[in-house]
Amino acid sequence: MIVIAIANQKGGVGKTTSAINIATAMAASGWRTLLVDLDPQGNASTGVGLGASQRDMSSYDLLVDDVPLAECVTRTNIPGLDLVPATVDLSGAEIELVSVEGRTDRLRRAFANHTAHDVCFIDCPPSLGLLTLNALCAADTLLVPLQCEFFALEGLSQLLQTVEQVQQRFNPDLGIIGIALTMFDRRNRLTDQVADDVRECLGNLVFEAVIPRNVRLSEAPSHGLPALVYDHACTGSKAYMDLAKELIGRLPKQKVAA
Repeated sequence: MIVIAIANQKGGVGKTTSAINIATAMAASGWRTLLVDLDPQGNASTGVGLGASQRDMSSYDLLVDDVPLAECVTRTNIPGLDLVPATVDLSGAEIELVSVEGRTDRLRRAFANHTAHDVCFIDCPPSLGLLTLNALCAADTLLVPLQCEFFALEGLSQLLQTVEQVQQRFNPDLGIIGIALTMFDRRNRLTDQVADDVRECLGNLVFEAVIPRNVRLSEAPSHGLPALVYDHACTGSKAYMDLAKELIGRLPKQKVAA
């Protein structure tokens, strides 16, 4: 199973929207896809239609209580997409894990030898605490959604420093598969300038596909649906499908073939 963490310590950058829709696009492409909601807000769980009353086992049980991954997986109504949901209990996990031995390695151990899925996306919380650290230690690679705004590069710099520290101390194989530009507004000249600056600094690391500001992307979660299911023809859905195709092209060829 290829494990991809979707992380940015800055909130409101389209991280959860990206996690839901990229996972849906991968599932639609024939990949057995798992989405792990590691954000205590549980928005990824709600966004694929799983209400709070339907979350018997969650990512909290996986991390804190060592419940096997297979027991925490819930089927969604989206063909090919399974979910490990989040509950409010997860908000206390950071504190509970502090005194636990191997606290940064809990998620990696839970994923060990899991073969029921081809790819796993982890929706991380908007912070660089123990939950995100567990995701980075368990991940093969990192996808970073980056909002096209003035302070974007400043936050990205902090995240890249964290990734470097994780590589040095916990997970030397952690890579960055790409930066996805989100909330792109062609009516705003500053958006173009930020996108140009990011591409100039990071080159080919930035995906060609750009996610626009789109009303349908904002409406979809209130219906408990990914935008790709809610309105597959809207510009936001098309952008996420393009991003998923590009992502598949960047995955290790031997794993894609498998």
